[in-house]
Amino acid sequence: MSVRGGPPAALTPSPAKTKTPPDERRSPSPLRITGFTCRRTGPPPGLTPTALSARGEEPLPPPEPSAGALLGPVTNQISAFHLGGRGQPSSTSSSSSPSPTEKHAVGEPRPSGVDCITQGGGAEEEEGEEPDELEDGCSHDEDGSDCSSIIGTSSTASIALLSGVEEPMLLGAEDHRKEQPALVPSLFPLVPPTLYFSSANEKVELLSDEQIQLLKWKLSSVTPNVVKHAVTRSHFTFTKKSHDWLGCWGHHMKSPGFKVLAEHQKLNHFPGTFQIGRKDRLWRNLSKMQARFGKKEFSFFPRTFILPQDIKHLRKAWEDKGSKQKWIIKPPASARGLGIQVIHKWSQLPRKRPLLVQKYLHKPYLIGGNKFDLRIYVYATSYDPLRLYMFSDGLVRFASCKYSSSMKTLGNKFMHLTNYSVNKKNSEYQTNSDDKACQGHKWALKALWQYLGSKGVNTTLIWEKIKDIVIKTVIASEPYVNSLMKMNVGTPYSCHELFGFDIMLDENLKPWILEVNISPSLHSNTALDLSIKGQMIRDLLNLAGFRIPPTEDVVTPCSSASSSTSSLCGGSRDRAKSDLSAGEKGKRAFYLTQCYADQDFLSTVLDVLTPGDVRVLAESEDELSRRGEFERIFPSPSSSHYLRFFEFPRYLNILLDQWEQKFWSSRSKGISLLRTLCQKGVHLGTSDPAHMWSKCSYVSRFEPHRRDLVGSSRSRVVVSHQHRCLRSGDDEDGSDGEDASASSLPTSASPGSSVSSSACASPQPGLAHSLLPQQFASL
Repeated sequence: MSVRGGPPAALTPSPAKTKTPPDERRSPSPLRITGFTCRRTGPPPGLTPTALSARGEEPLPPPEPSAGALLGPVTNQISAFHLGGRGQPSSTSSSSSPSPTEKHAVGEPRPSGVDCITQGGGAEEEEGEEPDELEDGCSHDEDGSDCSSIIGTSSTASIALLSGVEEPMLLGAEDHRKEQPALVPSLFPLVPPTLYFSSANEKVELLSDEQIQLLKWKLSSVTPNVVKHAVTRSHFTFTKKSHDWLGCWGHHMKSPGFKVLAEHQKLNHFPGTFQIGRKDRLWRNLSKMQARFGKKEFSFFPRTFILPQDIKHLRKAWEDKGSKQKWIIKPPASARGLGIQVIHKWSQLPRKRPLLVQKYLHKPYLIGGNKFDLRIYVYATSYDPLRLYMFSDGLVRFASCKYSSSMKTLGNKFMHLTNYSVNKKNSEYQTNSDDKACQGHKWALKALWQYLGSKGVNTTLIWEKIKDIVIKTVIASEPYVNSLMKMNVGTPYSCHELFGFDIMLDENLKPWILEVNISPSLHSNTALDLSIKGQMIRDLLNLAGFRIPPTEDVVTPCSSASSSTSSLCGGSRDRAKSDLSAGEKGKRAFYLTQCYADQDFLSTVLDVLTPGDVRVLAESEDELSRRGEFERIFPSPSSSHYLRFFEFPRYLNILLDQWEQKFWSSRSKGISLLRTLCQKGVHLGTSDPAHMWSKCSYVSRFEPHRRDLVGSSRSRVVVSHQHRCLRSGDDEDGSDGEDASASSLPTSASPGSSVSSSACASPQPGLAHSLLPQQFASL
């Protein structure tokens, strides 16, 4: 969505930085940046805002609270339009009174004292996340519900389930909202449209009765209200049936649970993402990447030890650093700040439970004397090919006591932890309902960029560094997720996932990753939360590309599913099989088995676009056109740099990377090319020789250059991994496996070798035989 108002407005001068008193007992004075006005702004300066709609229309912004415009500061009222999706007025409504914390308006006198005082509750809902999924167990939310259970609810119960809603409504807006088409047409002919999800300022046209009957949403005990609002505005109803739903926002499941997903169903998780969602797995995987590629590329996380395995290494590091070193200890699978402590004595280290011990980042960047972290929203629409997006806004969460590095303050969680679930218990915690204001203990990310920009900080550089962290971290989970996807999921359409990355800035404004949440909180009880999370979820659902399936695809429920997965059952059916032709498999094998893959060679992947290529490219361009305020960070014009970090090379990553390099500056040309091909039905399958790849066609055009390349310097290698030319397919159980030596693996014929006429007539078998069986099967 384009940011209105042009470039960021000029900012009034900010006051000089306040010096922090040396005394470790900190005054709980409220965090407020005076002499400074944060106005609505776009992403960090230098980043291009994006447009939302594939139809080229600029959508209205989410409603902003103002005096007299809302039914209460954060109303709990909702109309039947939101509930039933049919637009009839509601005859009943409810409201709630403000929480006691809201009575302390910013700028009003607050309780005084030198110590931080503990109190219960707060105005906002829990800002923490569901506990990350255990490898041998499932996540539980706050009420302890089973993660494998999807609670069924009939549409008649919608009103009761949506009580306590969080979305504000404009008075008198019901009859004047702009009506939007229910379907977003594809950019390309002969490609089905996707469902449109509107803002609260819009209404969605009604589809036919037959189509509306298919709009079923499976309700989970953890489905956030912002998701419920978005889907009901698009005329979804909630169902208690197990087989006929199209979408679900629920718990992360064990990997086998994904097998029951039907091809028309979409769940908000990928199998295996606990490899970055669990703290111990995250640090283990990032440490492996650091060992392989060096600290220059992977220096964005603090030194970490996982106990009890690393106890001897920790003891040595502890002795080397001395008693002045601070360490932070965390349970490996917890959330909301539970069990986190900052310590400096060996005797303070718990001995009888698994722990994560990290070097404490003791010199954070401070604003108003307070420590803070950033919540960055990252959305993965696909893992093969990898497609990642970052939302342009987010949250800035402050500790509620001024920071001190004194050892005597290490027990003060209000000073050293930034979790909302911890700091809301401090009587000095200040809420903030203005997404443009730099006040209170929670800001919008865009407000932070405005504040830092006013001080001359290059926020674009910080944003780019955060993108680098996100891409590398997700790549660390990629081999596990793709292996489990192949084992348990019939079609890539069925999975997508929102991640919450927690990032901290040190005194030099270097970003550090703290953790990754695979079920980030979407509670939105304040206008600040709602303006950010509501817009993000609306854009995410549009980006997800929900489709209306043919009626015959909504199959009857299966009877043989286990009790732990039957609630997601999509019916008995064969898993989707690869529909790649022999020629397409041959092309993919050829580009994955070249040891010397420089840019000139890789660019030829676009010379002959097969039906599978066209499908993936068209899907990616369609998806990009629906991105709203999300920014696609992978693939991108610079994604070639990241291909070497993948455990196993992926053909589709190479394809999209080359497409971006060729058309990122002239995207309309690439779209025009794909439109022509889709009009011919190439993406549906074709016998046109122009779209049937063979090694002969490659040899005739590129072989002379390849002979020169093989004999030249090897410094031009781009894609091949540093330690091998060819890797076997990832293990079925997602384990790392040992690096095979290049000499032990079968390789394709050298690109510089002669090719016989028989090879030209039948290139595919030769290429297939050059791969290990499991690698060829994965194609």
